[in-house]
Formats: sequence, structure tokens, C-alpha cells
Amino acid sequence: QVQLVESGGGSVQAGDSLRLSCAASGRFFTSYGMGWFRQAPGKERMFVAAVSRSGDNTYYDDSVKGRFTISRDNDKAMVYLQMNNLHPEDTAVYYCAAGAPNLASMRRHYTYWGQGTQVIVSS
Repeated sequence: QVQLVESGGGSVQAGDSLRLSCAASGRFFTSYGMGWFRQAPGKERMFVAAVSRSGDNTYYDDSVKGRFTISRDNDKAMVYLQMNNLHPEDTAVYYCAAGAPNLASMRRHYTYWGQGTQVIVSS
């Protein structure tokens, strides 16, 4: 069992940056690939980024490539999403997820989910 708690969301202007954090508790954190997803109002939850168990490999949706960076600190059981040059279309609730094979992009590959953190980007 893994519990995930996201933080770091907020309201910003277009072009600003935010850093989301995901604190994991429970056993075997390093056994899990980790990911970030987001859900805009009225839309499905979509893949954003994934990081491998070791943290050495990452994978991004094309919409955030070059602007967002996912990372993890296995000693602290933390996952981060650095978001730069935010666009209004990045507005969504962002969810941290665990339990997938490395670099999975599909929701069904993830077992554990956080409660989400809201990001609002104004133009």
C-alpha cells in the first residue's frame, strides 16, 4: 500500500513557473514507476509525465515536453514536477500516481493515486 499526497499547486500567470511535489508513504517506493496526470474541467484525466524507478529515465506528453521536468528523490520518497512557461491550457487538477511499470503513460497501469492539487494559469 502506498499513500500519495500532492502539494504545490496554485494560481499563476501565463509564463510563470510552479513546482509540484508528491510525498509517498508506505513500503517499496523504489519498486514503483511514478507518474503525473492532469484533469481539466469536463475532460478526462490525461498523462503528463513519468519517471522510472531509478529516476534515470523520463517520458513526457508532447504538450509539456521542453517545459515540464519530472524527477524523484528515492531517499525522501518524493516525486516532483517542475513546470515552466505555464500556459492557460495547463489549468487542471494534477495527480501523482504510483505502481506502474517504468514510464507507463496509461491510467490503468497505475495502482495508487493522490487526491490532486489544483493549478490555475491565467492569461
